Amino acid sequence: MKSLKLLAICFFVSAYSFANVSSTDKDALIALYNSTNGAEWNSTWDLNASVDKWYGVKLENDRVTEINLQFNNLNGELPQEIGNLTSLKVLNLGFNKLNGTLPKSLKNLTELNSLDLFMNRFEGHIPSELGELKKLESLKLYSNQLTGEIPSSIMGLTNLKELLLGSNYLTGQIPTEIYALSKLQKLSLMDNQMDGEIPAEIAQLKDLEELLLSTNQFSGDLPKEFMNLTKLNTMMVSDNNLNKEYISVSGKNPPSLMHLELQNATATMDIEKE
Repeated sequence: MKSLKLLAICFFVSAYSFANVSSTDKDALIALYNSTNGAEWNSTWDLNASVDKWYGVKLENDRVTEINLQFNNLNGELPQEIGNLTSLKVLNLGFNKLNGTLPKSLKNLTELNSLDLFMNRFEGHIPSELGELKKLESLKLYSNQLTGEIPSSIMGLTNLKELLLGSNYLTGQIPTEIYALSKLQKLSLMDNQMDGEIPAEIAQLKDLEELLLSTNQFSGDLPKEFMNLTKLNTMMVSDNNLNKEYISVSGKNPPSLMHLELQNATATMDIEKE
């Protein structure tokens, strides 16, 4: 009888140790592990251990809410199952070797606040479905191999504070609807193949602190309305096809510096992308 009770207790403890996450979430994590060569990660997962012990995974109320696996040697494609982690708030897979296209199933992560997939090898277009992530505050896709235009649906992410899409192969123009991103503080489109004039609507982003548009094919002049961006302390627009050359400014510079032409400047202050 005692042995039966002990067996029952052991079974209960064992079952409880693996009941700290929904089966759907666990299956999605295992799919991520398998599709990105998890056995070769810098900090790998023991699939026989409880999920709350897995490196970079945070749980709340038996659901996965954060995955932080930056600098972890993930190599492969993001599985469609990533979209099953519907309680996820943070997904940070930066500085890895991920490739392929961004799965459209990311649209299901409607609780997501931060999507950081920078410094990988993703290709193809930015999925328009990302426009459904209405709680998103930070979208970092820079330093990949993404192509095509910025989807207009991104302009519906009105909670965005950071939109960093630099160092890709993006084409097309900056959507004039960008004024809708009223909370935006950082905008980087540098080192792409975008063209057209820089829209004056950017001047409606009153909280904008960083504007990085250098190394594209933008034409025309800087809109005079940029003088109203009183919080702007970093701007780079060099290496474009603008009618004038402008210095790059970084730091607590007065807005008047934004319109100094290069030949009249005594110094040029450059910054690097993240």
